[in-house]
Amino acid sequence: MTHTTTDRPARSASRPVVPVLAFAGIVVAVMQTLLVPVIKDLPQLLSTAPSNATWVLTSTLLSGAVATPIMGRLGDLYGKRRMLVLSLAVMVVGALVSAVTSQLLTMIVGRTLQGFAMGAIPLGIGLMRDMLPRERLGSAMALMSSSIGVGGGLALPAAALVAQHTNWHVLFYGAAGLGVLAIALTLLVVPESPMRAEGSFDLLGATGLSAGLVLLLLPITKGSDWGWSSGTTLGLFGASVVVLLLWGLFELRVQAPLVDLRTTARPAVLFTNLASIMVGVAFYVVSLVLPQLLQLPKATGYGLGQSMVVAGLCVAPLGLTMMFTAPVYARLSARFGPKVTLITGLLIIAIGYGGGLGLMDAAWQTIVTSVILGAGIGLAYSSLPALIVGAVPASETGAANGLNTLMRSIGTSVSSAVIGMVLANTAHTVGGVAIPTMHGFRVSFLIATAAVAVGLLLALFLPKAARPDRHAQLRVSSEEEENLQRAEEVLRAFRGRVLDATGAPVARAKVTLIDRRGRQAGATVSAEDGTYALAVPAQGAYVLAAKASGHGPRASMATHSGGDHAIAVDLSLPGETVAV
Repeated sequence: MTHTTTDRPARSASRPVVPVLAFAGIVVAVMQTLLVPVIKDLPQLLSTAPSNATWVLTSTLLSGAVATPIMGRLGDLYGKRRMLVLSLAVMVVGALVSAVTSQLLTMIVGRTLQGFAMGAIPLGIGLMRDMLPRERLGSAMALMSSSIGVGGGLALPAAALVAQHTNWHVLFYGAAGLGVLAIALTLLVVPESPMRAEGSFDLLGATGLSAGLVLLLLPITKGSDWGWSSGTTLGLFGASVVVLLLWGLFELRVQAPLVDLRTTARPAVLFTNLASIMVGVAFYVVSLVLPQLLQLPKATGYGLGQSMVVAGLCVAPLGLTMMFTAPVYARLSARFGPKVTLITGLLIIAIGYGGGLGLMDAAWQTIVTSVILGAGIGLAYSSLPALIVGAVPASETGAANGLNTLMRSIGTSVSSAVIGMVLANTAHTVGGVAIPTMHGFRVSFLIATAAVAVGLLLALFLPKAARPDRHAQLRVSSEEEENLQRAEEVLRAFRGRVLDATGAPVARAKVTLIDRRGRQAGATVSAEDGTYALAVPAQGAYVLAAKASGHGPRASMATHSGGDHAIAVDLSLPGETVAV
């Protein structure tokens, strides 16, 4: 059980907090897609071989994958805003390093530093959970989760315009400027979260996870250059399996692990993370295929002959639609739950890719495809943090969302490697230049559709959450609401969540606080997301008893040492059906 100390929860966050955090996420996404318009020119710009130039992209991917779960855990321990600002600051330094160099090694160092900004997404989601009231949390997390796609879609035309008309180093100066603005706004608007996880940072676990991820992602991203059956590729894959297995055994034994694998193994978390990989695969395919199709010359017979800027504008609706989907997600999720919303999003993605197979003959058709896919990906991405937050304790929000963001990154990495291989193997060579074919584009769309089908299957295995019931919420007695409100307003309290046997939140559970003499010291009911709060009248040992319709009762011992802080105690109800 993870205990959390906290000052008063920042539940009265000001309105600008959400757009500021979303802007930070968009800045991170801009950094990720910054070099897309100049990818093909990188060998010439850096005076190096094409195989070496790809390290400019690979280094960012690897550092982002390593930093995401680590920064999430550091945020849980030492403050999420603090780590968010640190992530953005490292990104700014990396952008400035890249802006002043055309040397390959220095550029790789700068791009590696920029990858650390990926931790901003889970940290922002964690801050929202800690600060926002329930009625605002759904749409806020949806916008934050979608920001990676929003920023990526909007950055393409802007980066293309800059790269086409100015020196390519201006891209990095622009990214640094956006980073500085995001830091300033965060410091001015976003308060620090009072939630803290107890324990120390698992340095050995962080080292093991970093090594395992590098060994896994390196052959995925470089397999096409090295050969998928080469000794280097297979050796790295084998080494990653060994390292990650040893890391997992270590994490199960350590008292304060970097990643709580027992929580991660809960069906609600496990299947969400696996589905996230599939969503990441599907998202990246459109980003790889449509810009190339749009920019290929019409002389090929299928290319659309558009400029770099126009191609970016045609793909931009992907990000815009994802942004406008966030409020729609909030309404759908409030009525049907995030599982249904995830399934709906995956179905829309499947429709987008299925229809896209026949919508490749004109620029306007690619816009239609982008809009449909943006809506589906927006719904799917928005559902993921809600599913994670609903299945983990508040003290693990940063680390759990960091791991989920990592799963999406793995999906995009796999997508990049597989689609790159497909397009290369189906390309025509004209004058020594490999040109992607329409057959390759369609095969890529079919691969994305297959990934969505797997994601749908995984989503169906998610535990069925209790359907939100607005009327039931209105029927809460004034006494119960008063107890809950009073507990929210005091510093000395027990807080936590009521969960079922699968790790899903249990709403409307009655939680009773009993002192050492067997007398009731307080009572409340859990909210729709399973959270509860009970004021502690005095220091000492207590029993927390919880019961809910359809579940067995649960009693847990908890001790409060006094002082103005809260102790987090999650209560897991047995799955058997009993009369309450």
